[in-house]
Amino acid sequence: MLNKDLLDILACPQCKGPVRLTKNEDGLVCDVCRLLYEIRDEIPIMLIEEAKPLAD
Repeated sequence: MLNKDLLDILACPQCKGPVRLTKNEDGLVCDVCRLLYEIRDEIPIMLIEEAKPLAD
């Protein structure tokens, strides 16, 4: 699980907007860009090229 303080300072690397934790706590979502950044081994992968587009 991600530390609350870390979650508060993370931002989408593409738009610099806020990200939120998924319900399963396995990724971070940017609602503006519609991207999912996975969390692997408790480390958020905040690379635009690694992000997965969200289905509409």
